[in-house]
Amino acid sequence: MGVIETAIDTIKQMIIDGELRPGQKLPVEKNLAEQLGVARNTLREAVRALVAMRVLQTRQGDGTYVTSLSPDLLLDGMSFVADIHLDAGAGEFLHVRRILEAEATGLAATRIPDTDLVHLGDLLDEAETVAACDPVDHEKLIALDQDFHALIASHCGNAVLAAVIHNMSGRTVRARIWRGMSDPEAVHRTLREHRAVHRALLARDCERARLHAALHVLGVEESLTGSRAFAGEAAHG
Repeated sequence: MGVIETAIDTIKQMIIDGELRPGQKLPVEKNLAEQLGVARNTLREAVRALVAMRVLQTRQGDGTYVTSLSPDLLLDGMSFVADIHLDAGAGEFLHVRRILEAEATGLAATRIPDTDLVHLGDLLDEAETVAACDPVDHEKLIALDQDFHALIASHCGNAVLAAVIHNMSGRTVRARIWRGMSDPEAVHRTLREHRAVHRALLARDCERARLHAALHVLGVEESLTGSRAFAGEAAHG
């Protein structure tokens, strides 16, 4: 392991051990470099890497701070992984999403407030109106789809699970999925699956919510399997 990687790991360990806490300012460069036993140039490279990881944040003219270290912030890079590997591994990502989103939806069934259940219904009403138009506004459908799933995941009671789901199925992923549904029936089938999830949530039925969420993602997988349009979209990014 190189000296920069060692410095990165040491700073991470300081955060894990509580020597550095979320929102705390790092010691001045000279002192921290001496504490770590590295050259100041090495420390600067380590700090740059940790900034890229969203572990640290530099504030112009003020210094370097530990970020909030929230799961959503630290897992943000996962969305790029999903986007970059979607061409070759769409099935694998959707498989993982099926497992995680089903669990999150089941957990949300007893936690989501009545007001947000009403909002979910409004999102579905709007999506169905958009889907009935000719031509279909896919950008609007993508936004509504993202809002629907994000709202459910936000009430799963597990910030890490919600963050992983959010970053595995961001806007680029959803855009390719929706544009891959060249068959209008596939779009309407997906919206019907959303309705089934919503009904299960309204009933506060954890198992049915979990099942319908899994079936929904499985339906997306199957829709994409034989979709030439999706293959073309993926090939051209």
